[in-house]
Amino acid sequence: MRFSIVLSLALAAVSVSAAPRGQQGQQGKQGQQGNAAQGGQGAANNAGSGAAATALDSRVIATGFLNNGQDVQEAGQVASLTSNNNFINYCLTQGSLPITNGLQVTTGSCNPAPIGTIPSVQNMPSAKFANPANGGTVAANTEFTITMNINNLDTGNFVNANENYFAAPQQLNGQGQIIGHTHVVIEALSDVGQTTVTNPQQFAFFKGVNTAAVNGAVTADVTSGVPAGAYRLCSINSSSNHQPVIVPIAQHGSLDDCVYFTASGDGATAVSTSILQCHKTYS
Repeated sequence: MRFSIVLSLALAAVSVSAAPRGQQGQQGKQGQQGNAAQGGQGAANNAGSGAAATALDSRVIATGFLNNGQDVQEAGQVASLTSNNNFINYCLTQGSLPITNGLQVTTGSCNPAPIGTIPSVQNMPSAKFANPANGGTVAANTEFTITMNINNLDTGNFVNANENYFAAPQQLNGQGQIIGHTHVVIEALSDVGQTTVTNPQQFAFFKGVNTAAVNGAVTADVTSGVPAGAYRLCSINSSSNHQPVIVPIAQHGSLDDCVYFTASGDGATAVSTSILQCHKTYS
């Protein structure tokens, strides 16, 4: 029997329990958007008006969400949160945290958007840097081009990061690949053997690659180069709404790549902290 759960009534029926540690002891490319319709986005857009926009259709209720997973025990395993309504009001249980609402909220927020469409294992993205090479050297303070080979990601698709951040589910194109884009980030290190953790708020270069891959590769120009020193270069493969790509299984190879390289020459001898503020390019 088909039925709908109206959100205004569902407020009284929020089912979020069996919290892992937190509550039990802790707790575009616009032209490409047509492709998304083949992955279900068309239906999602059509449901965006009228009464359907405020109701949960019984056909999408995930009954497995009622299982906290503790029927199969494993050492150290914690119970999953459970819900009988797809966690539609989960953010109401998170105290005073604001709704993410398409913004990059630096003080923390709660995002109500569903994860979205997940590809098959055959369509999981993969990436590998071609330049700079791992262990290689570039000239200091000299322009160079980052080149990364990438597979199974429909690149060049990105939304307004200041208004639509995490604001829609992940989508697939007609070939079953995640619609999205990638980013590259260079972080300064004390040396290539550094084992202390880095600060994610500091980087020497960051760029969202807004263009589609050409012959299986994306590129980004580091126009001013980087000062002499040691660096880590990593990719951040993302869906079009900037969330990290989501794949169907837990055990898989890395969806991103990192390489370590050095910059030398041009009279520089040390990594200046001033580089941490340069080249900040957001997309």
